[in-house]
Amino acid sequence: MTSRRIWIAGGAVAAAALGGWFWLGSDPQSLPAGITGSNGRLEAVDIDIAAQTGGRLKDVFVNEGDFVEAGQILAQMDTAQLDAQKLEAEAQIRRAEIGIETANSLVTQREAESDAAQAEVELREAELDAVERRLARSEALALTNALSQQALDDDRANERKARAALASARASLAASHAAIGAARAQIVDAEAAVAAAKAALGSVAAEITDATLTAPRDGRVQYRLAQPGEVLGSGGRVINMIDVSDVYMNIFLPTELAGRIAIGTEVRLVMDVAPGAVIPATVSFVSDVAQFTPRSVETEEERLKLTFRVRAKIAPELLLQHIRQVKTGLPGMAYVRIDPNAEWPDFLQQNLVAQ
Repeated sequence: MTSRRIWIAGGAVAAAALGGWFWLGSDPQSLPAGITGSNGRLEAVDIDIAAQTGGRLKDVFVNEGDFVEAGQILAQMDTAQLDAQKLEAEAQIRRAEIGIETANSLVTQREAESDAAQAEVELREAELDAVERRLARSEALALTNALSQQALDDDRANERKARAALASARASLAASHAAIGAARAQIVDAEAAVAAAKAALGSVAAEITDATLTAPRDGRVQYRLAQPGEVLGSGGRVINMIDVSDVYMNIFLPTELAGRIAIGTEVRLVMDVAPGAVIPATVSFVSDVAQFTPRSVETEEERLKLTFRVRAKIAPELLLQHIRQVKTGLPGMAYVRIDPNAEWPDFLQQNLVAQ
């Protein structure tokens, strides 16, 4: 199939006799009705490989003309500063995780203090109950003069002390509950700090990943736009490549022909470097704006002089069979079957590249 790889620079060129036959057969004047031809060049979709964030370009691993595969590393930005930021983010995560452990320990301590405060409250309640009972007995005895006034006064003072001690114990218990809430809030704060540090680490890791420039799909390098050591801004272009799975030829046809072409119309391409091979294609685009327009379009004759761009796209399935040999910029002819009932001439039926 070497003779059919018509997009290869230096591909097999037909013999002089074959070339003479081809050009005689492909003379536009000799094309049958319903078939038209126009010249053009193979083109492909351009893809710019650019730095997402600014920095110094460390290395470029490909040269102009190299074929690259999807995911292949093309260039590397310097990541020294990002690596330092990554270490800082990892340290912040560890610090925040220690903060969670400390906050958990503090909660445990506050809960123990709360238990002690609760026990103190219960003790003071028991003491107050005992003092109140004794005071009640003392007051009953005092009515019969069986108890001195001094003893009654002492029991009343003891009751007031016990009541104050209970109030103090209850205040301590409330304070311990508040301390538990504050300690638990510290846990939430420390967990949030861990989440924030992990998010920062993820952001830095993503930037480090983005600093490795890879090919988004199979293609061929056209230009190296930057050299190692250059400092690029955000979006600075490093490599320009073409997507060799999306190859087409633009041709220009006059109004009366372009107006009859529909999307999907069959096209056959013949390249100058290998006139003996015929590539099947289809119309994928017809411009709705004239490409060459007289200064004023007032008459029917002038309107017929307008030309429209028509794109003939090669099937991706066919390109995949020869993806490493695909090159753009090669000139050739595109033949369009405007009338679906028209028969292709012999020179466009023979040596048709099979998909």
